[in-house]
Amino acid sequence: MKLLVSACLLGENCKYNGGNNYSEKVSEYIKGHEVISVCPELLGGLMTPRESAEMVDGRVQLKDGTSVDEAFRKGAGLALWIAKEQKIDLAILQSRSPSCGVNQIYDGSFTGRLVNGQGVFARLLKEEGIPVIDVADL
Repeated sequence: MKLLVSACLLGENCKYNGGNNYSEKVSEYIKGHEVISVCPELLGGLMTPRESAEMVDGRVQLKDGTSVDEAFRKGAGLALWIAKEQKIDLAILQSRSPSCGVNQIYDGSFTGRLVNGQGVFARLLKEEGIPVIDVADL
């Protein structure tokens, strides 16, 4: 099976705060599979570290209202191209991210509240019929 995995889950320091979301569960799950690592936010041209962003009225922005939607959408599009080009069987994505959130994302108030919804990249994958799983559901 060919898997696409959020790079932060594999230990790459690409999270907004310069850290990662390394997951032992993911590390165990991917054994014996071909793995393609992606970070849509870096693919979109964003730097690490960077300010945190959330979805606000369907667009990705910083707390001060600055839009980063174009970078998020560009990166999601490039990551989708990689997923399709590599003919992945399953994507394992980071929870709650405005890029990769599968089941929930932060509500746009920058207070840590969650709402049901998908990040930009997770939504594109689903629209293309590519199976997606939230790391929390492994």
